[in-house]
Amino acid sequence: MSSGLERPRNNYLLIVFDSCRYDTFLAARPRHMKKLGRVERRWSYASWTAPSHYNLLMGLMPHLSPKRVYASEYYKTDFLKFNQRLGSSGIEFKSLVPGLYLPPFLQQLGYRTHARVSLPVLNPHTILNCGFDTYKLMPQHNDFSAILGEVKFPGDRPSFYLLNVGETHYPYALAGEPPDLWPKLSGVHGVFKHLDSKTPAAKTRQFRPAKLEELRQRQIAAVRFLDGAMEQLFDTVPANTYITITSDHGELFGEEGYFGHGPIQHPKVLEVPFVEGKIR
Repeated sequence: MSSGLERPRNNYLLIVFDSCRYDTFLAARPRHMKKLGRVERRWSYASWTAPSHYNLLMGLMPHLSPKRVYASEYYKTDFLKFNQRLGSSGIEFKSLVPGLYLPPFLQQLGYRTHARVSLPVLNPHTILNCGFDTYKLMPQHNDFSAILGEVKFPGDRPSFYLLNVGETHYPYALAGEPPDLWPKLSGVHGVFKHLDSKTPAAKTRQFRPAKLEELRQRQIAAVRFLDGAMEQLFDTVPANTYITITSDHGELFGEEGYFGHGPIQHPKVLEVPFVEGKIR
């Protein structure tokens, strides 16, 4: 264990609703997740999944965008919150030096470290899988219930889980919905398969407003479903469990001609929900 650090007392869950924008989260009116605390409007450090998760695993939570504050001072103050999350003391941003990566740091503190991810871009062969005892890409991208079935808390030492949740990612489908009923937009499906294609990418002008509104409503419905699933999680986690729920980035549903996320410079692709706390 690192010198000067008190032994942690809390399990810690970092739950990431992939692509979930802040106003979608609020529109779903979650009841159970609000038991953790006040839902904050924060900003992601990146506009797509992989770099955003790298930032999260550096310990950099979505930020508040404060004015008249040096970045270094903000990082220092925000990172001190890990003392509360872990139920420890003496943790500062410099505690991560030289690795600057949260999972191996938590292993040094005695944590079991696990990741269950839904999106293939986060698969176990990527650089993100560093410092994890177990790291698994789930068989389906949209089955949070299956993820919850793998979350265990042996009592001899605390556990850390990164849970990447895919229901809020396009096509915003729940586990029981047949794929032939999922909405389909030309140029969006099969991103990896068509990256080397010479076929021009679909333009947002091809997306009809009614279809985009349908997609937005599907993401709202996904958040409502996940809020219900959180009730199950809250009922089963040990009392000494701290939970952070946020998103890796937002999503565009036709605003100013944009759809989705990634190579987009727009506030809604960076605006994310953030809520955390202990349920009991």
